[in-house]
Amino acid sequence: MKKNKEFIYGIRPIIETISSGKTIDKLFIQRGLKNDLFDELWKLVRTKRINYKHVPAEKINRITKKNHQGVVAFLSPIDFHKLENVVPEIYERGKTPLIVILDNITDVRNFGAIARSAECLQVDAVLVPEKNFASINSDAIKTSAGALSKIKVCRSWNLQESIQFLKESGLKIVACSEKGNEKISGFDFTNPVAVVMGSEDLGISKNILKICDTSLRIDLFGTINSLNVSVATAIILYEIQSQRDG
Repeated sequence: MKKNKEFIYGIRPIIETISSGKTIDKLFIQRGLKNDLFDELWKLVRTKRINYKHVPAEKINRITKKNHQGVVAFLSPIDFHKLENVVPEIYERGKTPLIVILDNITDVRNFGAIARSAECLQVDAVLVPEKNFASINSDAIKTSAGALSKIKVCRSWNLQESIQFLKESGLKIVACSEKGNEKISGFDFTNPVAVVMGSEDLGISKNILKICDTSLRIDLFGTINSLNVSVATAIILYEIQSQRDG
């Protein structure tokens, strides 16, 4: 198999990698690529729901000058879990589910720091979108202090559908933002809950906010009116565990 560090190239090697069960973080496909062998890869990509992007040939050539055949795949340093399997397992263990949902988080260090807090504060899983999300790479692993190798990370092609699944599974969906209607200390976190966190610049998407059950805020007392998203996540997770341990 042709490979170089965190990526592999060539249609057949990538087909074999996907078929072996290894996790592909993202796949770059040269625009206009068509042939019988690629058709085999394309069917696999769609079936397995691999995160892909069509790019110009020049972009792939910058990654490798070797015979890439128009495709390059980046391997994920972690394995992803299926949300529909994770939630029943939590209930089967007799635990009250606690899920963190991340929306519009594109900074690798923020993601790594959130994962670290999530592992320290007994989060059952972190749910992230397939696209428009921080790369899960060695920098993310390092920033998480290894937490990404321990905590369950689930990826979703459609966060709205995944949130609906969580609702049907008995979880309350709570959006955390500086514009929240209620203080985090006034909400009962002893029941199954999923906490939605957005980026500092874009916040939580409007279509996600619409389907949340409530919105909460962290009251601040200084002159700066916002927190780094990883810090805010740690604060709300600590509040949750304080209530549950109390």
